[in-house]
Amino acid sequence: MSARTAFALTLLLSLAALTAALVSQHVYDMRPCPWCVLQRVIFVLLALAALLGLAWRSALGRLTAAGLGIVLAALGVAAALWQHLVSAKSTSCKLTLADRIVSGLQLDAWLPDVFAATASCADAAVNLLGLPYEYWSLGLFGALGIALAMALIGRNNRR
Repeated sequence: MSARTAFALTLLLSLAALTAALVSQHVYDMRPCPWCVLQRVIFVLLALAALLGLAWRSALGRLTAAGLGIVLAALGVAAALWQHLVSAKSTSCKLTLADRIVSGLQLDAWLPDVFAATASCADAAVNLLGLPYEYWSLGLFGALGIALAMALIGRNNRR
């Protein structure tokens, strides 16, 4: 896979994930918890890293954007796993790391319709087609990280 293809897929799929989360929230009244919101933030950052990779066409630009994207994807996997394995079993996820990051960035104040957590982690535990929502997120983070890593490996092998 070329770096350009990996960046374009990362951009499109990250924005699609954010759109799906917002439709779930505002159309189907599925309120997000702090860990859900943190994953939204990571998808936005992945989209920005992909834009950087598409715009900065030098080898250094592609390496920087892909490396950043891989780290963000790994953080997304960790956030989704934590949400499922730890936070979803708790009636309160207030003042967790996710809550402190989103509040510290003041994203919940700037764009509350997108980044405000309005449910506890236990209340936000919802399945889609038999799988917890966070597993869908985890799978997408993993796939994007692999695609970006493959783009880097493929690029290095062509030199």
